[in-house]
Amino acid sequence: MVQEILAPLRAPITTLPGLGPRLSGLLAKLVGGDTVRDVLFHLPVDYVDRQQVVKIRNAKPGGIATMRVEVILREAPAKKTQPHRVVIGDDTGFAEIVLFHAARLTQFPIGARLLISGKAEMFSDRIVLAHPDFVLPVAQEDGFPWIEPVWPLSAGVVPRIMRRAVLGALEVLPELPEWHDASILRRRIWPGFGEALRMLQAPECVPEPGAAARLAYDELLARQLAFAIGRGRRRRLAGRAMAGTGLLRAQALLRFGFAPTPAQAKTLAEIDADLAAPHRMLRLLQGDVGSGKTLVAVLAMLRAVESGGQAALLAPTEMLAKQHYATLQRLVPVPVALLTGGIRANARRQILGGLADGSLPLVVGTHALFQKHVAFQNLALAVIDEQHRFGVDQRLQLGAKGDATDLLVMTATPIPRTLLLTHWGEMDISRITEKPAGRKPITTTMHRLSELPKVLDAIARAIGAGGRVYWVCPLVQESELVDITATEIRFAELQKRFGSDVALAHGRQDAAMRDAALAAFASGGARILVATTVIEVGVDVPEANVIVIEHAERFGLAQLHQLRGRVGRGAAQSYCLLLHADKLGETARKRLALLRETEDGFVIADEDFRLRGSGDFLGTKQSGLPGYLLADPEGHGELLPMANQDATLLLQRDPRLESPRGQAVRILLNLFDQREAIQTLRAG
Repeated sequence: MVQEILAPLRAPITTLPGLGPRLSGLLAKLVGGDTVRDVLFHLPVDYVDRQQVVKIRNAKPGGIATMRVEVILREAPAKKTQPHRVVIGDDTGFAEIVLFHAARLTQFPIGARLLISGKAEMFSDRIVLAHPDFVLPVAQEDGFPWIEPVWPLSAGVVPRIMRRAVLGALEVLPELPEWHDASILRRRIWPGFGEALRMLQAPECVPEPGAAARLAYDELLARQLAFAIGRGRRRRLAGRAMAGTGLLRAQALLRFGFAPTPAQAKTLAEIDADLAAPHRMLRLLQGDVGSGKTLVAVLAMLRAVESGGQAALLAPTEMLAKQHYATLQRLVPVPVALLTGGIRANARRQILGGLADGSLPLVVGTHALFQKHVAFQNLALAVIDEQHRFGVDQRLQLGAKGDATDLLVMTATPIPRTLLLTHWGEMDISRITEKPAGRKPITTTMHRLSELPKVLDAIARAIGAGGRVYWVCPLVQESELVDITATEIRFAELQKRFGSDVALAHGRQDAAMRDAALAAFASGGARILVATTVIEVGVDVPEANVIVIEHAERFGLAQLHQLRGRVGRGAAQSYCLLLHADKLGETARKRLALLRETEDGFVIADEDFRLRGSGDFLGTKQSGLPGYLLADPEGHGELLPMANQDATLLLQRDPRLESPRGQAVRILLNLFDQREAIQTLRAG
């Protein structure tokens, strides 16, 4: 029944009027699909109101003029390069139509009464319309687009073609059952699904916001339902109950020397509940910079080992993997190995053998862990750090290395609630919202680039007092397009003043050279490290207490917060100096001032999301990051919690979606291509 009712919307674009093979191909590329539904879901971004009909005398230059006129005269050009002119008039005066294409002259027979609309300009004291947008005999006014939708278009698809395709699609739009609770529609004053599409695509007046909000909520609800159904499916998948003994954990905490913070204990309890349950875990662990996520992950891994299994920790870079390996070596009372692309053949063979026979319970690695020849005897828990740098497929590949493997994914990038609901809704969420006791606040200050000499003097004082300094630049080489100082040039300039105390690290260096620079900085052989954002994660030097971020206005707030977290890890007072252009816009100034006012990464993340949007929030494009057709997660953010709650309550009352509303919701899921959720419902 679902497929039958949606069949008109699944029909190919070629079934719409006036579309041959070439045009249908161009239109499919524009709307992102080759079905009638895709055409209907390509919504206008604006509307031109042509409802106010004016007399020629009252037409305003520079604006849209809609007029009822009579064709008085047609003038041929004196030269081929000149346009044709058509004189039109009404009872208030005369105006001119300018046509560069003679073919349009047929629209203007002398004596004809026409309704015309287009942009009016003043030329030689006369109103002129060059190639008016619409020309229609007055007798055919019923077909005039008084409210003209403005669609996003591309080469080859003009408004006339788009309008014809949309009207053809609306003609075959089926009447669909209502999938929303009636109380929501009444409270929000929302139209039905089909009515909302007609109001937006073929409006009789400029649409109220409710029509677009209704369609956005349709899509948000479909996505939240799919996430909830996915979570339910995962919880039904056979897992393993890992009780643990607590012995290895106790030894690790003894070596650590501190008790977990209340926030760490809370998140660990949530993870433990998942590990003890007979279903598979998929949990996202969020923790601000320096909040102690790694300790929580280590304790979770040890529970898996205590239960007779193995655990793996995956990091996106070799630098971060080495950092985690050093932490595990210090804390865990069982063998642990490091597996990266740089491990030599003999050592690699030993590691692979230990993983395969179970004698090696813990491993830290990079993408090397994905390789086919890496086999585990009993992988019970996989932990993925900085998970947004991996695609969904890679996460699944690691999970598939074991039988019913639990997954814990971590990020030090505080993720706004909107993104959590829209992009990670299939996961359970844990947040560490406090830092370990004893961490001193980081003093953050703003400085113009013209104040660089004063900044250098401050750096000299910091080094003289035994401190170490990160100096972060946005680019590696001089750019002709972007006027900023490159890392290599800044390194050379700092060397002139501070000599061998300065080291250089960036992503284009040979790995051995970069590692040597980082090691020199960590050991104190170098007191200043000039670097790109390569230091954003995985570099832990407690003695570093100053970070200078050059052209800070060019970074996102979340990334600036991440970089700032490289300091404040030791006993000394720490400082973050934000160097910015001398001329700074008000918005940029407010963004940087927020960093000066708070160290709460979640507050900063929400503001960064509001200012920058979701597209580049994480600073990297991730495979599997879902896009939206009708909803704008930023603009419709207030609808997200409502959709999340609605989906949860609906599935609690009707898990199989068998009620009348449930049957309608099945159509909604199909309409928005939530295939996995649909298959789960079919499978029972």
